[in-house]
Amino acid sequence: TAVVLDLWGGRQECQQAAHAAEGACSAYERLFSRTLPDSDVGRLNAAGGAWVAVDVRTLDLVKAALEYCERSEGAFDITVAPAVALWDFKRGVVPDPDALVRAAAHVGWRAVELDEASCRLRLADPQAMVDLGGIAKGWIADRLREQLMDGRFGLSGMIANLGGNVVVGGTKPDGEPWRVGVKDPRDPSRNAAVVPLACGSVVTSGTYERCFRRDGVLCHHVLDPQTGWPVDTDLASATLVCESSLDAEGYSTTVLALGKERGSALVRHRPEIRHACLVGTDGELVLL
Repeated sequence: TAVVLDLWGGRQECQQAAHAAEGACSAYERLFSRTLPDSDVGRLNAAGGAWVAVDVRTLDLVKAALEYCERSEGAFDITVAPAVALWDFKRGVVPDPDALVRAAAHVGWRAVELDEASCRLRLADPQAMVDLGGIAKGWIADRLREQLMDGRFGLSGMIANLGGNVVVGGTKPDGEPWRVGVKDPRDPSRNAAVVPLACGSVVTSGTYERCFRRDGVLCHHVLDPQTGWPVDTDLASATLVCESSLDAEGYSTTVLALGKERGSALVRHRPEIRHACLVGTDGELVLL
C-alpha cells in the first residue's frame, strides 16, 4: 500500500512529521503483517494453537477487529486468511474448489482468543490464520492523525491517503473542506462522486481493483468467509464517511458484501457512519 501524506506547516516541521509517520508505518508493518514470519500476526499464525505474547498495539487492533466481525452478519472475518492464501489475483489463478472447502472449514473469528491481562493471543483452531489486511489501515490512519496533530510538530492540517483510506486533521489553509474523490468502478480514472470532508475519514471498498475475469465471471478479492469464493453482491463499491477511520474501514467491506438493501440498512443502523456513497454493479449511485 502506498501511503501519501500532505502536511501544512513549516518546512522543517513537515519534514520531521513525515519522517515520524514513516517510522510509525514501518513499526506497524512489523507488527501486523501476515507475510512477515517474525511479526505478531506471523507468530500467532505459526503457533499451532499456543498462546503468543504480542505488542499491546496488536492486541488493541485484534480486539477492535473482532467487534466488527461480530457486527458484520458474517460478512467480515479476520480469519479468512486460509482462503485468501489460495487466490492469486495478480496472475488470475482460481483455487481448486476442494481446497477452498478445506480452507473455509478453518475460517471463524470466534477461534481468536484474547488474554488482555497478559497481552497474549491464541487461535483455538491450530489451522486457523489471522489476516488484518481488511482493517489495519483504518487503525493505522487514526494513529497517524493522532501522532501528526498532537501539537509537537506545529502542523495546521494534514491529509493521509493509505491506498484509498483517507483521513484528515486540522484545517486547510483556505479554510475550505477537503474534497475526496470516489472512483467510478466502471472507469477508475473518473470520479463517480466527490465527498467534501472537514474532518474525519473516507474509506472505499470495491470489487474493481484486485480482480480478474474467468469465463466471463468477475473474481474479486472480497471473499465470502463461509465459502472462500468472491462474495455475490450487487455493489461495485461502498464508500463510508466516519469520524474514525477504523469505523469507516471496519464497516465498508461489510456494507459492500451485504449489497444495496442490507448494506443500506446497516448504514442507517450504525450512528458511527455519517454518510455513505454506494455504487451498484448496474452503475446506480445510492447516497445515504
